[in-house]
Amino acid sequence: MRRKKALPLIENLSIEGIAKKGNGVGRTQDGQVVFVKGAIPGDTVDVIVQKKRRRHFEGKVSHFHQKSADRITPVCTHFGTCGGCTWQHMEYGAQLKHKQQEVTDALSRIGGVEVPKYAPIIGCENIFAYRNKMEFSFSARRWLTAEEISGDKAVEDKTALGFHIPGMWDKIVDIDYCHLQSEIPNRIRNEVKTYARQKGLSFFDTKENEGFLRSLMLRTTLSGEIMVVIQFFYEDKIAREALLNHIKVTFPNITSLQYIINKKANDTIYDQDVHCFHGNTYITEKIGGLKFRITPKAFFQTNPEQTQILYEQALKLASIQATDIVYDLYTGLGTIAQYIAKQCKKVIGIESIPEAIVAAKENAIRNKVTNAEFEVGDMRKVFTDDFVTKYGNPDVIIVDPPRDGMHNDVIKQLVKIKSPKILYISCNPQTQARDLSTLSEIYDVVISQAIDMFPHTQHVENIVFLKLRE
Repeated sequence: MRRKKALPLIENLSIEGIAKKGNGVGRTQDGQVVFVKGAIPGDTVDVIVQKKRRRHFEGKVSHFHQKSADRITPVCTHFGTCGGCTWQHMEYGAQLKHKQQEVTDALSRIGGVEVPKYAPIIGCENIFAYRNKMEFSFSARRWLTAEEISGDKAVEDKTALGFHIPGMWDKIVDIDYCHLQSEIPNRIRNEVKTYARQKGLSFFDTKENEGFLRSLMLRTTLSGEIMVVIQFFYEDKIAREALLNHIKVTFPNITSLQYIINKKANDTIYDQDVHCFHGNTYITEKIGGLKFRITPKAFFQTNPEQTQILYEQALKLASIQATDIVYDLYTGLGTIAQYIAKQCKKVIGIESIPEAIVAAKENAIRNKVTNAEFEVGDMRKVFTDDFVTKYGNPDVIIVDPPRDGMHNDVIKQLVKIKSPKILYISCNPQTQARDLSTLSEIYDVVISQAIDMFPHTQHVENIVFLKLRE
């Protein structure tokens, strides 16, 4: 058999940048790009090459010659394995600097957009325990550490409740404590795991497609409300009720305790029935004096404290007037639509998920917002000339699409409508830049405002305000 060619060791590589997935980036003396896991700008390292691509190498640090002045000790024991906090080893001020640079690079290089002003990025006051939602997977095939694999002792318990290893759909890191959520959700997760192990409940095996326990969702609000949703692969009423009762008794302050029986091959819940075992079918978050009911399937910004700041900035940049008609595309639960409703004549939201629109309408009634309307359907099919005829020509259009950005048909319709102002909110500067390159045919970018919603990750939210060119 032909032996594989040994991959090289790259010595004394200077890390000068950060890649999209949070890896450090350097160049060899002959100009070859190298992505290095765990490295940050300012490091000088030796790299073991793990993958050789046509245009770049990928590897990991084997030795530090010099460590960056921005490097700090991560607080989480799971850092570097679970893949959640890719930047926890970087000082927070440096994180913000690189996120600001990511936005600038995306808009200028990908979009080719001229931006006259980049406002300073707005950071988080609380950089830990900021997430209001986490989803954990049960697994019969726990990720084993190098020490466990090489050790003399047999690994008896291979169950886990935690996060997927990046790039490995069947391996789960068993999480003891996640610093992105608060104390109570961590206690609930660990108690569920301990109880399941003690009672011999089977954890799901993705390869064999068997096992009782599938996933655990934990949602919280700023006021302390808690939602717990457990997904089971099959019904076992005695075992299910015993577990749910144990959670109910152990954590009496839980606001909503729900469950799902999902017999599908995948664990997505959007096509599944959710059953309420105890408490309410929702939890309630407050943003800017408004109340929003959050259900298990509902999308809601994961950092509620920064969401308030995001909406304040959106309102400020758009300069919405009392006579304005506003379209809110990709409205979700209608949170931003209702937030700006007090400033405009009328706001109309569009969303593809029927449950979200039902919740948006119900929230609007509870919040006594009478000038907001909501339409459900595929954006390409709803956002048409007939839609404009029905609701009137918009003075402002707000778009907040998924990470993939807007469909080209939606962008074409925006260009056709020629609204005087567009406010584009995005969690992916790369797809935002792509969409802006088309919109810039008739629009001028006025300002870009980055907001950090996700400390210790490479993700960043960005607002771009555009005005129709005269």
